[in-house]
Amino acid sequence: MGDIKESFKKKADVVGAEIKALLKEHGDKKIGEVTLNQIYQGMRGITGLVSETSLLDAQEGIRFRGYTIPQLAEKLPKADKGTQPLPEGLFHLMLLGELPSDEDVKQLTSLWQRRSHVPNHVFATIEALPVSTHPMTQFVIAIMALQTESSFAKRYAAGMSKKDYWEATFDDAMDLVARLPRVAAYIYRRKYKGGEHIQPNGLLDWSGNFAHMMGYESEEFKELMRLYMTIHADHEGGNVSAHTTHLVGSALSDPYLSFAAGMNGLAGPLHGLANQEVIKWIYDMRKELGVETPSKEQIEEYVKKTLSEGKVVPGYGHAVLRKTDPRFTAQMEFGKKHLPNDPLVNTVWNIYEVVPPLLKSLGKIKNPWPNVDAHSGALLVHYGMVEYEFYTVLFGVSRSLGVLASLCWDRALSFPLERPKSVTTDLVKKWLDGKDEIWGD
Repeated sequence: MGDIKESFKKKADVVGAEIKALLKEHGDKKIGEVTLNQIYQGMRGITGLVSETSLLDAQEGIRFRGYTIPQLAEKLPKADKGTQPLPEGLFHLMLLGELPSDEDVKQLTSLWQRRSHVPNHVFATIEALPVSTHPMTQFVIAIMALQTESSFAKRYAAGMSKKDYWEATFDDAMDLVARLPRVAAYIYRRKYKGGEHIQPNGLLDWSGNFAHMMGYESEEFKELMRLYMTIHADHEGGNVSAHTTHLVGSALSDPYLSFAAGMNGLAGPLHGLANQEVIKWIYDMRKELGVETPSKEQIEEYVKKTLSEGKVVPGYGHAVLRKTDPRFTAQMEFGKKHLPNDPLVNTVWNIYEVVPPLLKSLGKIKNPWPNVDAHSGALLVHYGMVEYEFYTVLFGVSRSLGVLASLCWDRALSFPLERPKSVTTDLVKKWLDGKDEIWGD
């Protein structure tokens, strides 16, 4: 008997070549309402989900309940003496579809403060892991440890009525959002600050308290956290973390299980881990070139080298957007206001001037614009958060707002188990030859 790994690779090469040939000849042919290209290439462009909280517009970027990022910056309530929107206000908007008042936001902050207690066994679970464990792994394990507190799981086991699913989901979502900053900050202080933990400050807003527990008392950094948590909160329903949370939740897995699954998706380098990859790529460029602030000419040559090695320029290219991500622009405006002379931030801006036209000229990518990940890390580094492996945890804390608000709607609207039909390549070939039909199940 041959080596199974080698046998698998040979089989995969044969099937891969067949699929490539099929798509070249029949890629635009439809099975039902979708094409073969869409079936084989990540279901891109197939409308098959409802997500009430946000919608990605190709020209305007993400819209939260119809409002763009610039509109939210103007209309959402802000902290005292602050200029950035409070994420509590965005959560209120996503959940209810209405802009909140200052009082609405204060009430939500107070509610999350009251729900923010983390049981000791969760910290013990984190402490059982090697300190070297990636922070996203620690984060997901901590969420799973929190699942013991699930109201949905307890009530379902006791025989909860279907009409009450939404309420148990809502309670879990609120508890989880409230607890995540405490858990994330604990992981940060454990891994990077020698385990010297900082207790919560009940007088601060959700993002401000998160910054405080991580050890950052600068008002500017708290403002950055408010901006960061707001603009990363949601990106309609089809991205990996949102879709996974929805998919697992559709099986009536409780919000803790569902959100943990979504965070495992966020940890992938093609999703949330990209913000880590951006900073690493810039550091590698600086090291190779031997300069702190590379010139545009040096950046261009390094980009060409990156592409010639079969790699991508992290933070650039978007499946939907046809112009610069407004979340990138919001961060750039923050940088111009607070840190216009920072070398790393200026490098990000120089990359922004070089990469899109270069990618266009090379024909490497249809949508060569920067996304949110292309900028966020540089701002964090300026304020001393140089531990770029942790950036995806920040993303995860923020993303909880959108995906858990959506999960509340999923249960309130009694959305069913998600179960798309799949087919084999053999059946596709028979169908193309007119020998069989592709049936739903």
